[in-house]
Amino acid sequence: MLRINITCLRAWVLAGVLAVSLAAVAAFPSTARAAEPIKIGFSMTLTGGLAANGKAALVAMEIWREDINKKGGLLGRQVEFVYYDDSTNPANVPGIYTKLLNIDKVDLVVSSYGTNLIAPAMPIIMKKKLVFMTLFGLAVNDRFKYDRFFQIMPSGPEPKTDWSRGFFQLAMSQSDTPKTIALLATDSEFSKNAVAGARTNAKKAGLEIVYDKTFKPGTADFSPIVRAIKATNPDLVYVGCYPPGAAGIVRAANELGLEPKMFGGSMVGLQYAALLTKLGPQLNGMVNYDFWAPEPTLDFPGIEAFLEEYQAKAREAGTDALGHYLPPYAYAYLEILGQAVNAVGSLDQGKIADYIHKTTFDTVVGPVSFAKNGEWAKTRVLMVQFQNLEANNVDQFHKPGKRVVLYPAEVKSGDFIYPYNRAR
Repeated sequence: MLRINITCLRAWVLAGVLAVSLAAVAAFPSTARAAEPIKIGFSMTLTGGLAANGKAALVAMEIWREDINKKGGLLGRQVEFVYYDDSTNPANVPGIYTKLLNIDKVDLVVSSYGTNLIAPAMPIIMKKKLVFMTLFGLAVNDRFKYDRFFQIMPSGPEPKTDWSRGFFQLAMSQSDTPKTIALLATDSEFSKNAVAGARTNAKKAGLEIVYDKTFKPGTADFSPIVRAIKATNPDLVYVGCYPPGAAGIVRAANELGLEPKMFGGSMVGLQYAALLTKLGPQLNGMVNYDFWAPEPTLDFPGIEAFLEEYQAKAREAGTDALGHYLPPYAYAYLEILGQAVNAVGSLDQGKIADYIHKTTFDTVVGPVSFAKNGEWAKTRVLMVQFQNLEANNVDQFHKPGKRVVLYPAEVKSGDFIYPYNRAR
């Protein structure tokens, strides 16, 4: 009988402990969830035409996740990524974000890489009223005007025209003032946006547009295009394109002797180790956009330590060996999101958005603050000139003096060699 009573007593005690525990969970739900990770969801270009860029971005993002988790995570919880390969195909993006939000139940979202992969996610993000930190999309929010959109790319509050403003300021400040310009773009949203801004800036500068055409993605032979441009004898040539087009156009220009006074613009790919090494001296004299180079004027706190870690991991991942272009910004857009979440003290999307709008953030790419439309409050699209490049030498790109910053003035690191053929 005594054993029965003890057994009953144990059962009553266990029931009481369970009741108290359940009451504690009900009273302090956040404590009960403290061990659950905060999930950040995104699509990323891991295969397809922009795969090299997406893989480089992912390496940088994983470095941030490791760093933040070592510091205690967000809101005292570890951070976990949930992501899917969008295959560089905009049609895949809506389904990915629908799954992330409705099936995976992620807490926060960020974007894939590039204009064409950000825009398709916007309607879904807007419907859920989520903060959307985005990675290198040009003028995406011009169409949507979403107040919880933020862009890590330093294009400025008027992204289409800010993007090429430096190119035209440099050109029009020369004593031998240019009079004519040729415009060329890939038939894709990013490239056409970039050249649309250049077209506006060209007209403001009083330049005559003597050539203005697009070419299809996948174009292999650029000789006919370059011959047509050369026939118009333009003073300036401004190109908007992705890496395959950039390589083909540079090679054709060198083979056919295209020599305007200034050549470059918005050519994606002329920032990556693989193309820089392959093209080498063929790039000398070109003026193109960039976001970071190892120049003394861009030595932001934390950037060298980040790049050292990135470059070690990039060797293992087989991705961009330099990491100067996209990776620091992929780290920084998560830095901003993480700082905002911890500052607000919750996952309230409205409060996070309000905090981002009013705050200047310290990041590995320097101080960042946002205009009302979610673009950078002030443009810092660099115009760099390739100078004194040697053939097949990747090590030279770790040093200053090869991608000389000409614009903006506050980060200028060297002198402009003009016209183009003087730097050849």
